[in-house]
Amino acid sequence: MPRTRQPSIETVERFEDVPAFESEAEEATFWARHRLGEGILAQMGPVPEDILPPSRPRTRPIAVRFDEDTLGRIKALAARKRKGYQTLLKEFVVERLYEEEKREGIVGR
Repeated sequence: MPRTRQPSIETVERFEDVPAFESEAEEATFWARHRLGEGILAQMGPVPEDILPPSRPRTRPIAVRFDEDTLGRIKALAARKRKGYQTLLKEFVVERLYEEEKREGIVGR
């Protein structure tokens, strides 16, 4: 089997050598071919707490059973929306829970 040549990875030694990117795709292409040099890495320190977004709340796995037809429909809809079916199910539950809480007067209208 012929070996394909791996693209060489260039080392970025100065922050000034990192261009301003016009898109995430352009940035991804750049970083696929470049890496930070040891000098730049040594200059970096811990990230301040207030810079990072808050962590997502912990979730707890539960078992919910669906018949094959319903599960197939959920998976098909999730695929059309380009998301996981469990993510879509969680969104459905949260949306419906909010609607029921509004109906019961638990949350403001």
